[in-house]
Amino acid sequence: MKQTSISNHQVKNALFAVVLCLFVCAGTAAQELAKSSLQQRAEAASEKNDIALARSSYIRAFEDYAAKGQLQQGVECGVKGAALYYKESFYQEAFDLLRRIDQNISSSSQSEAKKEGMHYLTTKERLQMYMKMHRGASAQEQLNTLERHANASADERVQNDLLYTKAIYYYTFGMNEKGNAVFKEMVSKLTTSKEYDKVDDVYQTLITNGRRSGNASMVAQAYSGYITWKDSVNALKAADEVNALKQQIAEGQSAIEERDGSLASRKRVIIGLSTLLAALAAVLVVGALILLRLIVLTRKQKKTIRRANENNALKAKFISNISAQLNPTLAKLDASQPEVRALQDFSDHIQTLSQLDATINEPVELEDTPLNPFCEAIIAQVRDKVRDDVRLTFDVPKMSASIHREYVSHILLHLLNNAVKYTPSGGHIALEYKKRGAHKHQFLVSNTGSTIPEEKREDVFKPFLEVRDLAQGDGLGLPICRQMAVKMNGDLEIDPEFTKGTRFVLNLKV
Repeated sequence: MKQTSISNHQVKNALFAVVLCLFVCAGTAAQELAKSSLQQRAEAASEKNDIALARSSYIRAFEDYAAKGQLQQGVECGVKGAALYYKESFYQEAFDLLRRIDQNISSSSQSEAKKEGMHYLTTKERLQMYMKMHRGASAQEQLNTLERHANASADERVQNDLLYTKAIYYYTFGMNEKGNAVFKEMVSKLTTSKEYDKVDDVYQTLITNGRRSGNASMVAQAYSGYITWKDSVNALKAADEVNALKQQIAEGQSAIEERDGSLASRKRVIIGLSTLLAALAAVLVVGALILLRLIVLTRKQKKTIRRANENNALKAKFISNISAQLNPTLAKLDASQPEVRALQDFSDHIQTLSQLDATINEPVELEDTPLNPFCEAIIAQVRDKVRDDVRLTFDVPKMSASIHREYVSHILLHLLNNAVKYTPSGGHIALEYKKRGAHKHQFLVSNTGSTIPEEKREDVFKPFLEVRDLAQGDGLGLPICRQMAVKMNGDLEIDPEFTKGTRFVLNLKV
């Protein structure tokens, strides 16, 4: 039989494949090396959940990249820094950072299409914040702006991401029909491009929103659709593997025909392909077994989540019922006894906290209030409790602001009573009001003395964090105050820059 050698064309193809592989590997390594030390530090801190360090490093990386003209990388780092701001409810700082990033983008010499793509990233982050705050009108405005940026960017990846973002927006605000329409379009495109992870993320978001809103039907429907989609995707993946195998077999057969080599050479190729086929078949079998196991585990997880949600609802109802049943009995006891008074306060606090949690997304009515007499009346309620050697002052301008009088009064009284309790002799307690912008204002309550350690500043706002003697306080006062602040579209925090004692800041937005 005539023997032939491998053609020069085939040798060139093989060498080209090896060189291409080396270039891809080198490109991946170069991409890692291209990251600045600030960005690498930020990513390392983020993996360790050191939010403060990660945030400051991302912001510095943004400034460094912008100064070097590497604005795309800078914008990506800056957006991550903004996300870490509002992860800890520092919304104003996040908005300010995004505004600064947009100014850098607008003043750059990049092409208009690239600018639009970068503006898309900052606008998307604003949308995420408004969705987290459940501010539908503001979120809708950002979504419209996001769509304009995506269309102007002429980038197909941005267009696909827009569909993903719109689906999450519609499901977040309960517009399920619109969400389903966008979701169907997005699933079709992402499945065609084999971006299965993004489809999986949207399903997970839909399930999470259903649980959060207590919509059992939505959760059940989402789980059913998720399992069906998962099965179909696994079938597609299996089909892709089979097609790849067929392609490999076809290429092997073509190579055998082109070579027209010796019988021994053909046998070796056939044996190799058969072994590959057997190995791939074994992989498919193992994959099918794993798939079946995942389906079973997913269904078990669905039942577990449903039972956990039911148990949480029953526990909340049980605690509320116990508190309601205890009140008549506690009212008959001698309230002059510290233990009885502590139990009565604890029962009232439980009821208040439960009511705030249950209505956290309901809007509150604001009332235009003259601030100076309002704060003077609050100061008058604590003046008699202040020791003679402690100075009590308030600095509030003669102006009006729209506030929820009951909630603000409750918060300020609680903070002032705490200040009276913990301010040492010769100390100073102050109530101040600051106008921070057209739509933001603050009430500040400060007292001199010992400061709260940094690692405990968030713990004081968490209910039920520790078991304590109720006669010494139930630890629910500050958590209730923060829930009231959040319900007013604001926040309550400890000023980290105040070093002469402790200063609480009640941030409110109009």
